[in-house]
Order: sequence, then C-alpha cells, then structure tokens
Amino acid sequence: MTDQLEIRPLNRAVNAEILVPGSKSITNRALLLAALADGPSTLENALFSEDSHWFAECLRRMGIAVDADENAATMTIHGRGGTFPTQHADLFVGNSGTTARFMTAAATLGHGDYHFDGVERMHQRPIDNLLRALRGLGAKFTADGERFPLTVHADGLRGGETELDATDSSQYLSALMQVAPYAQQDVIINIVGAVVSKPYIDITLAMMAQFGIVTDNSFYRKYSIKAGQRYCAQRYVIEPDASNATYFFAAAAITGGRVRVPHLSEKSLQGDAHFVDVLEQMGCTVTRAADYIEVQGPTQLDGIDIDLNAMSDTAQTLAAIAPFARNPVTIRGIEHIRHKETERIKAIVMELEKLGVKVEEFTDGVKIYPSAVKPTSAGVDTYNDHRMAMAFSVIGLVVPGIKINDPGCTAKTFPDYFVRFEKLYSE
Repeated sequence: MTDQLEIRPLNRAVNAEILVPGSKSITNRALLLAALADGPSTLENALFSEDSHWFAECLRRMGIAVDADENAATMTIHGRGGTFPTQHADLFVGNSGTTARFMTAAATLGHGDYHFDGVERMHQRPIDNLLRALRGLGAKFTADGERFPLTVHADGLRGGETELDATDSSQYLSALMQVAPYAQQDVIINIVGAVVSKPYIDITLAMMAQFGIVTDNSFYRKYSIKAGQRYCAQRYVIEPDASNATYFFAAAAITGGRVRVPHLSEKSLQGDAHFVDVLEQMGCTVTRAADYIEVQGPTQLDGIDIDLNAMSDTAQTLAAIAPFARNPVTIRGIEHIRHKETERIKAIVMELEKLGVKVEEFTDGVKIYPSAVKPTSAGVDTYNDHRMAMAFSVIGLVVPGIKINDPGCTAKTFPDYFVRFEKLYSE
C-alpha cells in the first residue's frame, strides 16, 4: 500500500452492505483457549491480521501447532491440555497488547524460559500490574522497569490469592482469568482500583463458559476460578468485529445514508456493538435484527455528552464524526486510551485541529465543537494506529482532500479495510 491514500468524497448518501471480518478480541481469546484445550479446535471466520499473526506465531514457537487457511478464514489449533512442549522460546508480539498480556500469563504455565519482545511502542505500554498479580500466584519474571522486553521463568503456576490493579487495561484481568484453571491451586483475584472496559471482561467470561470453564464473579471486584477445570476443544464461529464495524456505521451517520453489517446482532458478545446506541442518541435510525445491524443517518447529527469507558475503542470513530453535529460532542472516561497503540487522546486533538476543528482536551477525554465551515483538507497522521487511519478516513467521504498517511497500519486488525471501504462508493 502507498505511504499516503487520498479519500475521494462520496457526494451522496451511502447505501451499502459491508461484510466485516472476525473480531480481533474474540479471535485472540479463542486462540488461547483452544491452545489450552486438549485436542484440535477449529475457529471459523477467524481474523487474519498482524495481531492474530503474532498470537498464532507465539503459540507455534511454544510448541502448539496452528494450521491456518486465510482464504477460508479458518484456524485449527492443536491444543496440548495446558502444556507447552517448548522449554525455551523467543517470542515477538509486534504491537499487539492482547498477545503481550495473554501470552505472558500463559507462558507461566510452561516449564522453561520464554523471552518476550515487541516493537518500540510495546516497550512503553504498561504491563507492570499484570506482572505483580502473576507474582502473587507464584510466577517469576525478569523485566527491566517492569516493561517489555521481559523473560518468563516458568515452572507451572502455583495459584492462590492475588491482587490486581486493572486501571490501565482490562486485558490484565482477562489474561489472569484465562490461565487460572490450569494453576495448581484455586485462584482468587481481588480487584483494586477502577475497572475499565468491562464489556471486554464480559467477553472473556462468556468465552471461558463456552469452552467449559465456570467462574465466580462478584460485581467485577473479585473473581474465583477453581483449579483442575479444563477447556473443551471444539468448532467455534467468531463474530464480525464490532469495533471495525463502527467505521461503516459512521459512514452512514455522516452522509445521511444507510449501511448494513450482516452477521452482527445486538446479542453480540462485544460491547462495541452498542456503538449504534450512541449513533441512535445522535439522531440515527438503527435496525437490530437477528443476523444484522443497520444504521440510517439523519439529515444532521445531534451532539452528545457521553462516557465511553466501556467501549473506548470507538472513541476515535465518534471523534471523527463529531465536527458534523449541530452542537458539541463530549467524550469522557477514556483516560486509559493514552496507553494504547499511540497516545490516542492527543492524536485525536492534533489531527482534528489540523483539519481546523476546535477541540478541548481534558484528562479523560475531549470536547469537540461543530465546524462553522467544513473541516479543511489535510494529510492525517496515523501514528502507526489502525484506529486513527480507519476513523479519519470517514471524514474524507464528505471533506475533499483528506489524505491518510501510512494507511497500511490498518493491517493490525483489518488488513483489507480500504478494499471494503471502497464498497461504500459502488453499492
């Protein structure tokens, strides 16, 4: 892909049906649960992206066979019942937070030394609270500054009771819970501090149950997992990625058009499927059916003041359409996205200001004002963040001259995003 991609204005309302690939969050959880199960599991509609590539590659390097068929969107994982045959491995996670957190926790179940590293940004992203919680369960690490790169010195996970501060990321809790059944003793996780992104915790709990594990959750504050339980190998169908669907729903919202995403429903495991509720509050008409969700945009969007803590991956989507509302859009509760692929709050502010949009930044969010005139054309920097590229591409549907720098960064979770984006013009 080129270093810069100019988005063509649509000059009409969209009218499209867009198939969205499988969920990143569900694919990566399913990869781990299948690897810990005993026997082969086949994942259907699996996501093939940089994140899932690094996750599968880490499993392979630890001795778990993963057969992948990208054309069929399937992966078959040959689980080893909670064991990892390889005793020494060098593991690279790219900039995948789920791979970094989940595989670090999973490696503690092995027997040997497992060295983890990633891109430079991963050296900055936090993991210290997860390491502390795992140490409370008997795990051992060498980690300079409690960040990547690090080495897991594994001899099985003892288990017991530990404390976890998951203020930075709910992935810490998901990582602990998924490996807990394979500890030598029952595991109790006591949560200290705030809990962010609760819907992602719900995904983890629901998938653990689907794979056969019972957990006891006391209002997101205490989790008890009995040792000795085992995941069941199975055929598992992965939902479309609700976070990635939001860009197409936003296209409907910003153009006053219609977009339908098949195979995504309000019964989705993913909290980000409720982004359409936000659009509904802004004046969109939403149809929720058993096998699709459809958004019809209004003549003009209304502003909103909303806490997006529970679905913070949609913050950039909302920020991109905010300048086109009739009154301000305030996004709160998203301080933790400063620790994502980039410092996302600052990235939102910088790129909107570059387009001539008035934005106020505060600790846990932004307030975006309506543009008196259309935002100006500009090259949008994406900071190696897939969500910046996808969200800001939507602006280009109504503003001429929007150029996305480094559009290839969408490979992290949606490699053919711009191919599917093109369907907005043809349908």
